Amino acid sequence: MRSPCCGLGGLAVLVSCLSLLSGGLAQSTFSSVFNSYVSSNNVRPSSDGLQVQLQLDQLSAAAFGSKNTYFFGSYGMRMKLIPNDSAGTVTTFYLSSGGNYHDEFDFEFLGNSSGSPYLLHSNIFSNGTGGREQQIYLWFDPTADFHTYHFQWNQDIIIFYVDNTPIRTFKNIQASTGLPYPNQQAMGMYGSVWDGSAWATQGGRVKINWNDAPFIATYTGWTLNGCLVSGSSTVQTCQSSSYATPGANYQTVNQSTAYSLNWVKNNCVHYNYCDDTARYPTKPVECNYNIM
Repeated sequence: MRSPCCGLGGLAVLVSCLSLLSGGLAQSTFSSVFNSYVSSNNVRPSSDGLQVQLQLDQLSAAAFGSKNTYFFGSYGMRMKLIPNDSAGTVTTFYLSSGGNYHDEFDFEFLGNSSGSPYLLHSNIFSNGTGGREQQIYLWFDPTADFHTYHFQWNQDIIIFYVDNTPIRTFKNIQASTGLPYPNQQAMGMYGSVWDGSAWATQGGRVKINWNDAPFIATYTGWTLNGCLVSGSSTVQTCQSSSYATPGANYQTVNQSTAYSLNWVKNNCVHYNYCDDTARYPTKPVECNYNIM
């Protein structure tokens, strides 16, 4: 499965210092951090609790979500996606506050026909408004091994990472433009596998082949390194925490980050809402502030 997006070279080395993901934290067990949803039979933690498999079949999808909510910080997951013919499937890792006016950051992996590359579909919702879809090809086979996907989120910027390579940003421009920024709602951390036949692969032209079921994605290495909203710790107290202001290296787009984002923009993009003039005759304001 060869991706059109390849030849990353030394890029990951240049940007690896930017990661806030692990911070030396030990991984907690699945059952201590998450609840299972949809069908608990299709959510299968390993015996040591450090991995979980989500299974999609004709009877049920599979999903999990964190028991707690968080505000600002770094949130990540190591994932190995559905192998072989995964057309029509959608495998996700995301943060969300829920509700009609929710904030949400999405990694959604759109399945492929055998031999074709996965697409990484991302979106950002702020105060209930999304429509910020981007799709990129990955520079590796995400079914062959585990890879790390994570969000860095503070008072100034959101950065999406793939294996410590920044692929997308969303800057806080609320003061100058009035565009809402996700800085008022705590979010939970979620994962799921479900049937996206209506749109996921080639715009819905290729459906799930249930003869290949069950479809299994594996998650591990979950990290929730942020401000826990619980008890006396509220969103308001988290807004003044070290997670909100982690330092200049994590609150600006420096040269290494800009190099990564430009590389992704020039080599990996399948769709970018900022370039969709039919959908947005007037370019959304945030597109003038974010490389990707």
